[in-house]
Amino acid sequence: MGPEKIVLAGFSQGGAVALQTALRYPQRLAGVLALSCYLPLNTSVEAERRQANRDVPIFMAHGQYDDLIPLPRAEQSKQLLEKLGYKVEWKTYPMPHSVCPEEISDLSEFLLRIL
Repeated sequence: MGPEKIVLAGFSQGGAVALQTALRYPQRLAGVLALSCYLPLNTSVEAERRQANRDVPIFMAHGQYDDLIPLPRAEQSKQLLEKLGYKVEWKTYPMPHSVCPEEISDLSEFLLRIL
């Protein structure tokens, strides 16, 4: 299996790492799942991103009541990614810093579309 079949996924800090890594990875990836997170080092992503993943599908989801990573911080990351031309599938859910069944269903649908 090559990297074009790999989806980087993570929750919270893991989601931040998944975003950070995917945008800079030199080979095409299948997609990114970034749950309850934000884009770290956002000031350098434009200069450091790689051509291979400029159109990588991104699924971002966040809890509306997240007390660890405020929703506006995640929304700013989404907006920056969109400004750079990434297609971001964005979902919010009435939950804290966690995962809910509706989110699992939505990310399952995303995975079925991209794989």
